[in-house]
Amino acid sequence: MRSRSINHERALQIILAPQISEKATLIAEKNNQIVFRVLPSADKVEIKAAIEYLWKSQKIEVTKVQISNVKGKEKRFGRNLGKRSNWKKAYVGIKKGQEINFSELIQGEDK
Repeated sequence: MRSRSINHERALQIILAPQISEKATLIAEKNNQIVFRVLPSADKVEIKAAIEYLWKSQKIEVTKVQISNVKGKEKRFGRNLGKRSNWKKAYVGIKKGQEINFSELIQGEDK
């Protein structure tokens, strides 16, 4: 994958949140991957650059990124039918022996 430079604001727009679930925990333990909710328009190169930028103080090295589009479910809200939004998740593989600490995100350009 190519490397792309990225600024702080764009990195925070791309990575929305870590996806915490039973499946995500098993994947993290077995394959050394972290699952994130990401911006639907983000691509693999942008996601890799954003992860490495946001956790550059920990020197996180991304080995691979896999993307999955999740279709929104149709739900009933009382008598009305509705649909949840579609969203995108990214499986981010990190180098063996590394671990992402979510409490140590960089706060801005000054660090």
